[in-house]
Amino acid sequence: MAVAAEEMGVDLTASDQQQIERYLQLLTRWNRVYNLTAIRDPAKMVTHHILDSFSVIPFLSGKRIVDLGSGAGLPGIPIAIMHPDMEVVMVDSNIKKSRFIQQAILELGLSNASVVHSRVEDIVEGQPFDTVVSRAFTSLSNFLVTSLPLLKAGGRAVAMKGKWPEEEGGEVISGFELEQAVPVKGPGIHAERHMVVCSRQ
Repeated sequence: MAVAAEEMGVDLTASDQQQIERYLQLLTRWNRVYNLTAIRDPAKMVTHHILDSFSVIPFLSGKRIVDLGSGAGLPGIPIAIMHPDMEVVMVDSNIKKSRFIQQAILELGLSNASVVHSRVEDIVEGQPFDTVVSRAFTSLSNFLVTSLPLLKAGGRAVAMKGKWPEEEGGEVISGFELEQAVPVKGPGIHAERHMVVCSRQ
């Protein structure tokens, strides 16, 4: 995992790797009962969940991050582990997934992380975020509409997407500017992945 992270430009310490492994063990245990993810093979969990989460780290801006539709805490938990200097808020409407995230936060001792059980459309946060990130949204325009009131001026909305047809560039709504849409490469990441980064005006 450390070698793969290094190839992706992410510095994974021995302590970070230990925390990631504890998280995967917890996810595997809960997944047997609550079906948090369709991926059950440990090797695929590393490539599809952990390395995929690592891929967003170079695109984060600032110290206050919100992960919308976090599911089983992805990419929020890996971000919180790798960056104890960042405040990471994870939002999910599924009560079982929200409870799992809370348990993971407690067991891993992630004092910089928290979870909000809410529909992303209903989230209310007083202090604006520096970066909004999500793996879950299918529509870029919907993601940006939801992100707009949560972001400070100059903040980033980072959508982790599969294919990136050029016409989706037209989904960038007023109030945002498309910074970049770049393919994501990494060990074990064989499916087409793109990181779409928009800045709030």
